[in-house]
Amino acid sequence: MTRSIMDYQNYIDGRFVADEKNEWVEVENPATHEILARVPESSGASIDAAVAAANRAQPAWEKLPAIQRAGYLRKISAKIRENAARIADIIVREQGKTQALANVEANFTADYFDYMAEWARRLEGEVLTSDRAGESIFLHRKPLGTVAGILPWNFPFFLIARKVAPALVTGNTIVLKPSEETPINAFEFAKLVAETDIPPGVINLVGGRGAVAGSKLSSHTGIDLVTFTGSVGTGIRIMQAAAANLTRVNLELGGKAPAIVLADADLDLAAKAIYDSRVINTGQVCNCAERVYVEKKVEAELTEKLAKLFKATRYGDPGAIAELDMGPLINQAARDKLVGIVDRARQAGAEVVTGGKIASLDKGWHYEPTLIVGNKSGAEVMTKETFGPVLPIQSVDSLDEAVALSNDSEYGLTSSIFTKDLNSAFRAVRDLKFGETYVNRENFEAMQGFHAGRKKSGIGGADGKHGLYEFTETHVVYINHG
Repeated sequence: MTRSIMDYQNYIDGRFVADEKNEWVEVENPATHEILARVPESSGASIDAAVAAANRAQPAWEKLPAIQRAGYLRKISAKIRENAARIADIIVREQGKTQALANVEANFTADYFDYMAEWARRLEGEVLTSDRAGESIFLHRKPLGTVAGILPWNFPFFLIARKVAPALVTGNTIVLKPSEETPINAFEFAKLVAETDIPPGVINLVGGRGAVAGSKLSSHTGIDLVTFTGSVGTGIRIMQAAAANLTRVNLELGGKAPAIVLADADLDLAAKAIYDSRVINTGQVCNCAERVYVEKKVEAELTEKLAKLFKATRYGDPGAIAELDMGPLINQAARDKLVGIVDRARQAGAEVVTGGKIASLDKGWHYEPTLIVGNKSGAEVMTKETFGPVLPIQSVDSLDEAVALSNDSEYGLTSSIFTKDLNSAFRAVRDLKFGETYVNRENFEAMQGFHAGRKKSGIGGADGKHGLYEFTETHVVYINHG
């Protein structure tokens, strides 16, 4: 069935408005190559208008009691739940996510809005002890002002909540810029926002490519914080653009998560958890397992178990088949990147156990789930983020060697270890230089945690109390009361 192509409009100051440039970005279904919709390639004037609307709305929004701001978040979450199935269908078609995972994303996004709304009565300052008699010192947490939220394509709908919910409950307003690869869900989100009575200008949305709209937002003098999730290269450019105004940045960037498997591990558990952490969203997740270090005595057994899981992977068009483990990659460039990485691994002497080629499907940017053994330290496949269903394995002699190789990386987002020995687990937790470590489980963070990386994996973090306070600044008050 051929669907009609919809043209979306920017959402600025509570209204949907046409962009003066009348230039468009087409959105493709990565599984079928069908053009789904067009969104504006926003002009500088539209971005200025969105920022100005957010600036105007912010003072009155900040003055509302936090519990009232939270009420609006709950209205948004209710709208999401009413439309969860439709939103999930959009995510499946524009991003290539499986139906099951898209449904999780849509509903988890609503949960996240509700979770952040609960912080309204928990926002805290501090009372500090003064060195002077008759003086009190108070530390207040206040909103930064106007936030620019620049979204990725891999979990496009959930990241709306991760940017919007903590920004709004702490008293900020926001301008969103979705990825040009997956903007439809964000424009549909704006429609849901428009159905609530949230004050105009509190949430604004503009379309466009990162190099144009994203750059304009990052360098805008009316923006007080740029929060971005995406690649290291784009994060560096955003940081450079923001530097001219000393605008704060919050960056969640790439990862090359190591999974350490010791000889005493439950290998069935390890294989399933690593597999689940590799093929989720077709491997296009910054925190999923990207490399394995396994003790030599169990390397063959673990490889056999992983190979069995990889060979049984169900993939295809998630819009047509409900029961799949993974869909396509986001675009041709992503698939071509994997082709090059795997070919160069072969040339370096590694062995492809399963997969290792473009999938033989009629349409879509599909690549077979691929397991590679015989990898050496420093090899590209062991050091560079693949962002696809390719898993390299390297054997090690000890936990110390595995930790050293894990830490020898420009990334520092997530990591995992599989062992039955508590001492080994705690040694790894102590020595691994990563923002997160998962012990005997898959890589998937909790909304009440703190998702943050080290090194080139980012600056700042998200989720929980610590993520919430990324959207605030401190104001210390000294009161001499005699």
